[in-house]
Amino acid sequence: MLSHEIGHVLARHAALQARITARVESFGGFGARAFAGSNFALAGFSRTQEVEADTIGARISARAGYDTYGAVRFLNAMSRNAQLRAAGLEEVPSSHPATADRVSMAQTNAGRYAVPGVAERDAAVMLANVDGLVYGDDPNDGVMRGGQFVHAGLSFTFAAPTGYSLTRSGEALMGLRAGGGEMLLLEPAAIPREQSLADYVTSGWMQGVDRNSIAGTNLHGLPAATAAAEGNNWSFRILVVRLDKGAIRLISAGKPGARDLDRAFRDLTDTFRPMTAAEIAAAKPLRLRVVTVQPGDTPAKLARRMAAVDRPLDRFLVLNGLSAGQALKPGDEVKLVTQDGHVRPPLK
Repeated sequence: MLSHEIGHVLARHAALQARITARVESFGGFGARAFAGSNFALAGFSRTQEVEADTIGARISARAGYDTYGAVRFLNAMSRNAQLRAAGLEEVPSSHPATADRVSMAQTNAGRYAVPGVAERDAAVMLANVDGLVYGDDPNDGVMRGGQFVHAGLSFTFAAPTGYSLTRSGEALMGLRAGGGEMLLLEPAAIPREQSLADYVTSGWMQGVDRNSIAGTNLHGLPAATAAAEGNNWSFRILVVRLDKGAIRLISAGKPGARDLDRAFRDLTDTFRPMTAAEIAAAKPLRLRVVTVQPGDTPAKLARRMAAVDRPLDRFLVLNGLSAGQALKPGDEVKLVTQDGHVRPPLK
């Protein structure tokens, strides 16, 4: 988990702070921990507002004829999904009530305003509407696929660094290494064609750059430049790459005492390369498909038919609101994550 020190580092990089702060704060424990000191007062105020909004929402939903227990299922699913993305993150001040608190309040509100017979109808409507829905991020904006970050829109890819939790926030990719001693930020960069990459590195968007560290390089045919910068309690390594359709910048940061930052940075940048035409064509969005449970189907068996997701069994259980060990009933309908809408055939 990042400490308050990261806030001080970002404060010394004023040109980046406006862009980074909003993105970092959205990264669960990553950002909330970094800016916790300034968030306590705001968090208490907006918690009260959202508790009130939850109660009003349950009442309005019931009057409109919807299942009020949908909020309970949604919050439970949101909590379990967060656990998959960042297991073990410490709870920090938030502008939203803690999920356990919200579930409890939602359960109370649902019981107070529930309309009998609505849940079964809403479940069928929901499944019909989500069949074929895009799941996750668009590859044209950047996605994680099988240990690779793939950006079909800008036509580049690189291997995800080992031990990192990665998340998309707007156009940026943010990462935190287990233990909180390293982080990274990758985002598009506006670099004029007539400006050299070395000049861009020192153009003021990043402070504390060591000019003697700037070096031009070539990453599998892509022109690039690297550099180092120092801040209080953090060291930074910078990569800027010019692409056919734009440019990107990648900032890697490490605390003193972390592993060799230069070596980790080289290992990461060495995997950076342009995508082939075939890879770009194959980079299709994942989609949800609704399938009917057959005799003999189990969660583990159905999970193996899903595509391009980590921890497929856990994803299957969360996606379908199931508990570990819960049996499936033939004839029920469940959701699977598929590659371009095509469900893998059952395994023999």
